[in-house]
Amino acid sequence: MRFSINIPNFGDFADARTVAQVAVAAEQAGWDGLFVWDHVVHDKEVQRGKPFGDPWMLLTAAALATERIRLGTLVTPVARRRPQQLARQVATLDALSGGRVTFAAGLGGPVKDEYASFGEPTDPKVLAELLDEGLGLLDRYWSGEPVTHDGKHFHVDDVQLLPASAQRPRPPVWIAGFWPNRPPMRRAARWDGAVPLFESARHGEIPPLDEVRDLVAYVRGHREDPAAPYEIVLGGATPGDPARARDLLGPLRDAGVTWWDERQLQTGPGLDRLDAVLRRIEQGPPE
Repeated sequence: MRFSINIPNFGDFADARTVAQVAVAAEQAGWDGLFVWDHVVHDKEVQRGKPFGDPWMLLTAAALATERIRLGTLVTPVARRRPQQLARQVATLDALSGGRVTFAAGLGGPVKDEYASFGEPTDPKVLAELLDEGLGLLDRYWSGEPVTHDGKHFHVDDVQLLPASAQRPRPPVWIAGFWPNRPPMRRAARWDGAVPLFESARHGEIPPLDEVRDLVAYVRGHREDPAAPYEIVLGGATPGDPARARDLLGPLRDAGVTWWDERQLQTGPGLDRLDAVLRRIEQGPPE
């Protein structure tokens, strides 16, 4: 199991210099990754008045300040992005970081705030179509080969985006979605990892073990090659005490979880505060 730190892109973490500080602290303390939210307003009534940072600029600062940890978003809503611009951003960061980018994607939300507020489509079926078609284009753009595409939502006429991504054949792609909803996890099974959220556990809460086992079995059952490397990424808030953390995470590891993404409770006061995150980082990852 590998361990990452998860931070929002608002509040204290809207400042790229602060995110670079977090990345350095995480690398020095032995964490394996840093993942940043990709929101424009999030819940706009709750977060009104707070600054937001662009996640790719924040991750650029983190890449320049570190050498080892993996970097990415958790998660990018492809449906509200232009795939060609997103492909450029990710490929540029992948080159800058020396091939340390993980790309995580999903529908994103809250839909009312992040889509409807800007006149974007809100029909879940349409958003899912945009996500799938966009992912297919990203995969092709990152190859560096010429792309021609005539789809339901996107048209591309003989375009080649260079340089290709530093990682070959492309950066790892993780897909997020709420369990027990099956379609997002079938989508995740087609890529390199699953980042499930659970109806029974809010952001920062540790999901029930039996649900995790069901999820892992479902995703593995829909993999084209069940033996190929694959990541199951869960997250929550663990105690700094190694023995207590081991008791919490050991069964999840045994159930097939390969990454633990350390998060602040969404309902807690430390969600977007640097001091709370640094305290947890300095305690080190669970052993």
